[in-house]
Amino acid sequence: MKNIFNTLLGESADFCATLRAAHIVAQTDVTVLILGESGTGKELLARALHEQSQRANQAFITINCAALPETLAESELFGHRKGAFTSAMTHQSGRIKAADGGTLFLDEIGELPLTIQAKLLRFLESGELQALGQSTIEKVNTRIIAATNRDLYAAIKAGQFRKDLYYRLNVVPLELPPLRRRGNDILLLLKAFTTKLSANYQLSAPQYSKATLRKLRQYTWTGNVRELHNFCERMLILFSGKVIEPENLPAEFQTEKSWYDNQLAYFILPEEGVNLPILESQMINQALEKTAGNRSKAARLLGLSRDTLLYRLKKHLKKTDD
Repeated sequence: MKNIFNTLLGESADFCATLRAAHIVAQTDVTVLILGESGTGKELLARALHEQSQRANQAFITINCAALPETLAESELFGHRKGAFTSAMTHQSGRIKAADGGTLFLDEIGELPLTIQAKLLRFLESGELQALGQSTIEKVNTRIIAATNRDLYAAIKAGQFRKDLYYRLNVVPLELPPLRRRGNDILLLLKAFTTKLSANYQLSAPQYSKATLRKLRQYTWTGNVRELHNFCERMLILFSGKVIEPENLPAEFQTEKSWYDNQLAYFILPEEGVNLPILESQMINQALEKTAGNRSKAARLLGLSRDTLLYRLKKHLKKTDD
């Protein structure tokens, strides 16, 4: 079997850690929740999980929960019988049953209407579903992989997402880091996309000067890998066979500060100074609160390694004991 995870390019530590976990998870039928900003490759990872699983020869069906009108969401997922509602002129199987034996990818799960979340929870717990207008219950063998760019924990606090569904989906979370935190992966992907696109368009690949590469490395890439791919396509078409200098880059590259500079803008030292140990302790506590106590995620928010965070936690705990 081809290892499709090899098509997910990247060498950064966080990205590779996610792929290693995904490779293990793919061999099971466990429910997976893929986390990450828009454009980080969540659907690509979901497809890789399916194609590397024992379900690879069965259907892989995707549905964008954000695009589901609340009035049609239940029918789309669970199906309906003829006459179940005014416009139900025929029987229709829902997406869950259509993926029987295979995988259903629920993209943007955080946008699923609350009214449907309870029914999805029941399916995840029992494997049973009941179509609209149907009196009997069916058993369906569909694996669920969900993805979101939302903070579901915050959505729970706001009453927008069910806590029990969150814990049922979050059996194995896989987090795709944003491109701006993947270091030299930006240049690795730039080269790969340019090579592939130049072959597709039959155009000579452009070259990027060192100054340009440095600017690309510092750019925030709010659209992540998707934005980088579109950028490569644009540069290939406009500057085929040429050397691209910083002044040739689109306007957004000319005006935006680097991600590092943007972070510095948030921290202004007051005239009276600060108590650095207290500030550090408060930042650590806030990071842990934002990540519901997940120390690995908290470390990433603080720009630390997990070991460094654990060391600083022990240091502050020791000072409290003293």
